[in-house]
Formats: sequence, structure tokens, C-alpha cells
Amino acid sequence: MHIQRSSPKSHRRLLGFLTRRLRAAGRDRRGVAAIEFGIMIPLLSLMVVSVTDIGLALFRKMQVENAAQAGAQYAIVRGFDTTGVSNAVTAATNSTAITASPNPIQFCGCPTSAGVSTVSCGAVCPSGAQAGTYAMVSAQGTYYTLINYQIVATSYTYNAQSTARLQ
Repeated sequence: MHIQRSSPKSHRRLLGFLTRRLRAAGRDRRGVAAIEFGIMIPLLSLMVVSVTDIGLALFRKMQVENAAQAGAQYAIVRGFDTTGVSNAVTAATNSTAITASPNPIQFCGCPTSAGVSTVSCGAVCPSGAQAGTYAMVSAQGTYYTLINYQIVATSYTYNAQSTARLQ
């Protein structure tokens, strides 16, 4: 049996061929855009989803605030009725995630620079005026993120409150 050994000359020829091919591949720019595109698309997609998620969360917050205001407006126009005000809160948006929680309340109070202070009905306020009747309407809604980001919460609960003088 005869084993043929390769000569050092054939090794040099092979090494030269491989070196030339590697240099040519290093200068070749075809396909670079496709590689860059493949790297950037996941990053751009995550950015688009994240911005959309933030926008939807802010929209949910605005829905909760508007629902509380709608409940207060209902109490102003139609009078205080716990069921009616709660229905106005939930019907203010097309979202089923928004509730009138806690329940609306009616109370007597006096206006102050810091808000409305609760007093007994029929009392006289420090300004000398009769205490007014107020309605406090609350709304609550939860937003769940589109994807789990691992570094932020997957749900956010928004609360809003609106107080209106009824008489």
C-alpha cells in the first residue's frame, strides 16, 4: 500500500488560495445591508411596540379621568343617584375595564383654598355662606402592557376623582 503525502508546495498553494478568498470576502460589500437590516429590525420593532404601549397606557389614564368627570356631570344635571352616577362612569367609555370604584358619595362641605372641607349639612361656612352639597365621583381602570418587559410592571391601575357642587 502506498500513502501519498502532500507536498509543502501544495500546502502553500492551498494557503495562498484561502488567503486570497478571505481578502476578497473582506472587501465584498454585498449582503451587508441585509445583515444590518436583520440586526436592526428587532430593535426597531421593540421601540414601536414600546411607544404604542406607552400611548395606550396614557389613553387608559385619560379614559379613567374622563369617566370620573362624566359621573360628576351626571350628578350635576340629574341629581345625585348612586346607581345613575356609577352607570354614567362605566358608560363614559367603551372600555369594560373602567369601574366606579369606590362608590360615589354625597356630602356637605365648605370650599377652602385646599379643596372642600366636609361639614355637617346646614352648617355655616367660615366665609359666612351656607354649606353646599357636593358629589365625589371616583373611577378606576387597569391597563395591562402588550408584552412583558421584565423590568417594569405588567399592569397599572389608574384612579381619578372628581368633586362637583350640586347646590
